[in-house]
Amino acid sequence: MLYNKVTMVVLTIVMATVLSNASAQENSATQKEVEAATESLIQAMLKPTAQALNQLASDKLSYGHSSGVMETKEKFVQTLVSGASVFEEIQIADQTVDVQDHTAVVRHVLHAKTNDPGKGPAEIHLGIVLTWVKSNGNWQLLARQAFKL
Repeated sequence: MLYNKVTMVVLTIVMATVLSNASAQENSATQKEVEAATESLIQAMLKPTAQALNQLASDKLSYGHSSGVMETKEKFVQTLVSGASVFEEIQIADQTVDVQDHTAVVRHVLHAKTNDPGKGPAEIHLGIVLTWVKSNGNWQLLARQAFKL
């Protein structure tokens, strides 16, 4: 009788460990997917094409600038593709990724060199919060908010 109880306890501990490790590996893979989507967004902002930006952005995108300006998906894509907003260099630091189910929140510090028409070269240093959702097997940007540091 004691042997059966000990066996059950050991079996329970082993199963919990196996399931915990599988969950951690799945979460790590999901975090890597979100990090890859974030990197794809950065590359699409540096070399904007409507196809890449439309693929990365949710139709319900809410894109907030540090100035308080809010853009829809259409305006976000148009601003970059038209050259109204030009990123020459983007570097990110201190990135964190938190995933829950089909939603991920990415936070990082963005350092960028811009050269918008009529404004000339500038350097920006912002905090960024991105909200990604997984839709049809792909991570899409649902919301972005920048804030001055």
